[in-house]
Amino acid sequence: MSRLASAVFSRLVIIIPYAWLLFFFLIPFFIVFRISLSQTAVAMPPYTPVFDLVGGLSGIIENVKEFSFDNYVWLTEDVLYFNAYVSSVMIAAISTVLTLLIAYPVAYGMAKAPKTIRPTLLMLVILPFWTSFLIRVYAWIAILKPEGLLNQFLLSIGVIDQPLIILNTNWAIYIGIVYSYLPFMVLPIYSSLEKMDHTLTEAALDLGCTPFTAFWRVTFPLSLAGVVAGCLLVFIPAVGEFVIPDLLGGSETLMIGKTLWNEFNANRDWPVSSAVATILLLILVLPIVYFQNAQAKADSEGR
Repeated sequence: MSRLASAVFSRLVIIIPYAWLLFFFLIPFFIVFRISLSQTAVAMPPYTPVFDLVGGLSGIIENVKEFSFDNYVWLTEDVLYFNAYVSSVMIAAISTVLTLLIAYPVAYGMAKAPKTIRPTLLMLVILPFWTSFLIRVYAWIAILKPEGLLNQFLLSIGVIDQPLIILNTNWAIYIGIVYSYLPFMVLPIYSSLEKMDHTLTEAALDLGCTPFTAFWRVTFPLSLAGVVAGCLLVFIPAVGEFVIPDLLGGSETLMIGKTLWNEFNANRDWPVSSAVATILLLILVLPIVYFQNAQAKADSEGR
C-alpha cells in the first residue's frame, strides 16, 4: 500500500502542473485564438461565428469553415500595430536594463549582509507588495507632476530653475516599471548570489585577480541564471503593461497594452483585439523558449 500511495503521489505531482497549464493557459489561449479567427458583429458576443453545440457536429464544422485570418492580415497592413509592438518591446527592454542596473547592487549587498539581517532586508524588498499596485502608480503622479514633490524639492535646493516635465513621457514609464518590478529582479539574483560559494572569489583574489576582475569572471557568471530569470520576470509583463503607460505615460504613449485595451473596450472589436493578444503571446514565448534551451544546454555541459 505504501508503494502504491507513493506512486500515486508522484504521478499527482507531475499531473497537477500540467493540469494547471491546461486549464489556465492552453484552454484560454485557444479560446482567444478562436475569436481572432472570427469576424466582428453587432451582437453579443460581438463576433461570429459563435459555437452552438445544439447544431451538433455538422454545425460546428460549418462554424469552422467561417474562420479566416483576415484579422492577422489587417494587423500587417496597419502600421499602428507594428509601431505599438516595437515601442512596447523597446520600452520593456530599456526598463529591464535599468531595473537590472539597480537590482544587482541591491541583491549583491543583501547577499553580502550578515545572515541575521537578511530576512529584514528581504521583507523591505517585498514590502511595496503590501500596498495596492494601482495606489503605488498613482503615488508617482503626485511625485512626478510639474508641481509635484520631486520638482518642489529640486527647486527648493536650487538644482533647477523651472519644473521638469517628466509626467506623460517615456521617462515616467521607465520610472514606474522599474519601481513596480524591481523586487522581481532582486529576488532571483539574490537567490543565486546567496547560494554561491564565496570561497571561489577569495581564490580568484589570491591568484592575482583584482576585485572587479574576480567579480566579472567568477561572481557574475555564477549569478547569470538569476539575472536571466529576473530579466524575464520584468520584461515579459512590461511588454504588455497597460496601467503604468496609461497613468504615467499619457494619451500619446504607444504601447500594445493600451492598443489592446482600446480595441477590446472602446472599439468593441474582439476579433482584432484577440489577434493582437495572440501575436503578443507568441512574441513573449520566444524569450522563454530561448531561456529554457540555454538552461538545458548549460545543464548538459555542466554534467
